[in-house]
This record gives sequence, C-alpha cells and structure tokens, in this order.
Amino acid sequence: MRFSAVETSEQFLSAPLFQRVAPFARQLDRIRSGSDETAIAQRMSLIAFAIRIASAGIAFLSQVVLARWTGTFEYGIYVFVWTAIIILGNLSCFGFQTAVIRFLPQYRREGDLERLRGILLTSRIFVLLSASIIAAAGIAIVWMLSGTIESYYVLPFVLAFTCLPMIALGDVLDGTARANSWPVRALTPTYILRPFLVLAYMAIAHGFGFTATAVTAVIAAVLATYTTTLLQFFVITRHLDAAYPSGDRTVEFGLWMTVAFPIFLVEGFFFLLTNADVLMVGMLMPPEDVAVYFATVKTLALVHFVFFAVKAGVAQQFAARTSVEDRQSLRSFARRTVGWTFWPSLLMGLVVLLLGRFLLSLFGAEFTQGYTLLFVLVAGVVLRASIGPAESLLNMTGNQNICAAIFAAVLVINITANLILIPVYGLMGAAMGAAGATAVEVLLLLTMTYRRIGVVMFVLAPKVAEPAT
Repeated sequence: MRFSAVETSEQFLSAPLFQRVAPFARQLDRIRSGSDETAIAQRMSLIAFAIRIASAGIAFLSQVVLARWTGTFEYGIYVFVWTAIIILGNLSCFGFQTAVIRFLPQYRREGDLERLRGILLTSRIFVLLSASIIAAAGIAIVWMLSGTIESYYVLPFVLAFTCLPMIALGDVLDGTARANSWPVRALTPTYILRPFLVLAYMAIAHGFGFTATAVTAVIAAVLATYTTTLLQFFVITRHLDAAYPSGDRTVEFGLWMTVAFPIFLVEGFFFLLTNADVLMVGMLMPPEDVAVYFATVKTLALVHFVFFAVKAGVAQQFAARTSVEDRQSLRSFARRTVGWTFWPSLLMGLVVLLLGRFLLSLFGAEFTQGYTLLFVLVAGVVLRASIGPAESLLNMTGNQNICAAIFAAVLVINITANLILIPVYGLMGAAMGAAGATAVEVLLLLTMTYRRIGVVMFVLAPKVAEPAT
C-alpha cells in the first residue's frame, strides 16, 4: 500500500490544521517518491541524515564504553592512533573515491558502459595497491623510529597499519554507492556497522579475559574494519552486477588521475583540517588531554553529520549539472543546499551546547573539563555550515585546483595557530586555532564559489546579480 503524507494528514487532521500542514506534506511526498534530480538529492540527504543520526548515537556510545573500559590514558592513545590511521586510509585513495562520483554519473548518462566498468575496477585495484604500499612503509617507519617515539604508541600504530587497505577500499566503495544514489549501502557500513562491531569485538575480548588497553581497542577496530569492508564489497559488487551488464572495459587512468589527484589534495587538506586539532593535541600534549579533547570533538558529531549528510546527497547532482546549458540550474540548486546545511546545523549546535556537560560526563568525570571548548568548536562548525557544501560544488565543477590551494593555505594557518596557542592556552588553544582557521576557510570558499561559479553560498546573503560566464 502506497503511503501518502497528504492523504494521511487530510484523514487525521482538522481542516484548518490540514491547510497549514499540507505544504509540508506535499513536499515530503515529493521528496519520498519524486524522480527529478532535486528530489533524489533531497532523498539521499535525508537518508544520509538519518544514518548519521543513528551513527552519531552508536559512535558516541562506543566511544563512551571504550573510554570507561580503557581509562583516560589508554583511551587517549587509542583515539590518537586511530584518528591518524583513518586519515592515512583516506589519503591512500589519492582522490579516486571522489573521482568515481565525478565520472560514474557522466558515463551512466552517456551510456558509456566500457569506461564505467573500467573506472569501477581500476579504482578498487589502485587503492588496494597504494594503501598496501603506504601501510608497509608506515610499519617500517614506526619500527625504525621506535626508540625515539613514546613506547606506548609503537605497537598500536603497527597493528593499525594492517587495516589501511581495507579503510581505503571502503572509501572507494562508499563513493561507488553514492555515485549510484545508494545512500544506505554507502554510509551504513562505515557509520553504523563498524562502530557497532568495534564494541562487539571489545566485548568478546573482555569476555575472554583480555585487558582493556589501547592495543586491545586497536585490534577490535582492525577486525571491525576488515569485517565491514568485506561485507560492503560483496553487497555493492552484487548490486553493480545487477545494474550494469558485464562486458569490455576501457581504462583511462591518466584522465582519471588528472581529476583524482587535485581532488586528493582538496579532500586530503580538508580531512587534515577537520582532524588537525586532534593530531596537534596528540603530538603536543599527553594522552589524558588527547582523550578529553577527542571526547569533546565526538560530542560535536550531532552537528557535523548535517554537513556530511547533505554533501553525500548533492555531490553527484553537482556533477550532473556541469554542462554549460545546466549552469543556471546548478546555481539555483547549489543555493538551496546552503539552507539544507545551515539551519539543521544551527539547531543541533544549540542542542549540543544545552546537553554538552551531561554528554561529556558519560565518558567520566574528568571529561567535563571539555565543556567550555564546545562553545568555540560549535561556533566554528555552524559558521562552516553557513556556506553549505561549497567545496563539493568547486570539486564537481572542475575547480578542484583552487579548492586544493584554499585548503592548503587554511591547513598551514590551522597548524601554525595550534603551535602558537596550544602551549599557551592548552586545549582551549586547539579549539581557538580550529575555529579561527574555519573562519578563513569560509571566507575563501565563499569568494571562490562566487567568482568561479556565480553563486553566493552564504545562508543569509540576498540574491545578487550573477557574474558573466
């Protein structure tokens, strides 16, 4: 039986109330069943939004449990190591996880199945090889420097490097699913299944009598990553085989790399930016401080996921509107995505500030010292949301080089600010450095999206005359 929000509202609500609700009900029906590109993007964003809500809860719960089990010191070691490995896993793709989103919709629209099949296979093989090489090099470097770095980091890093190929492959599978408008298959493995499995493997280890240390937590995370990625691989491969018939492949590695590498710089700098404060705290302060700062950052997940949910739903729609004749449609669509990002982020930011002290106390009494940091960090995230998925718009419209330059400059500012502020102000210095770098990032992205594409990606900006193209 087909569900209709309009019919259901009309059936159960009084006439005056229905008149008020009807526009929202019609919009919900259009998003739920519409086949136009806007409806598809909104549906993907809403699904991604729901997944990220569930993910935020599961991830938060898993981090609380890990912090309680391992204690502040061991938990600080674990989060520093695992954050660094997740970043390296993403960088190991060299941009192919997003190049798939850039090219696959184009090949599908043009009926070019040979190149479509080519990029699907090439992206997987390439990231597995590149991540394996980086993992081997990482293990060798850690082992050679074991006498100069803190001893409690050596074994966790060596163990964590073993799952680098799986992290990279998972990122490419995520991009493949997003390019096909399969948000559940894209996001569920990484954001729901993996944190759940980390908890499950930790519980198993606890049941067998293993001590709850950083090493145990890293082993649990490695096993969870292998399990998640392999399951995602089989599921997505089966759906790709059903969607696209088998046949010849055309490989244009040079073309794909010319697009993927600038995207790699953009997303690499962006990923480093979003985690630079955690990494800098890990390098400059003891594990106990890393634990407090990371718990505070994880509490921000309720705000962060709005941006990532919208980004997951709209990137392929930006790519589909890159032709000259679709330029006006691109600008109009991009402008709407800003509101989708900002207002939910603002609401979630206020909720986090209201409940922040309680949420941090769940990690342990010592973690509540991070509450004051939330005000600075939330301000930065909400400011970032005020320009929507601006960097995705630049990436998907061939402006990845300027986007990479922006993020490189902002990353330098972020690191410099952290080096100056952390020794003086401690954890508050890291929060201030991150927020300040975000303000510069917002200004630069806002300027470039207007100059290059002709759209003002700012939530409170009035409509302005578009520049000539």
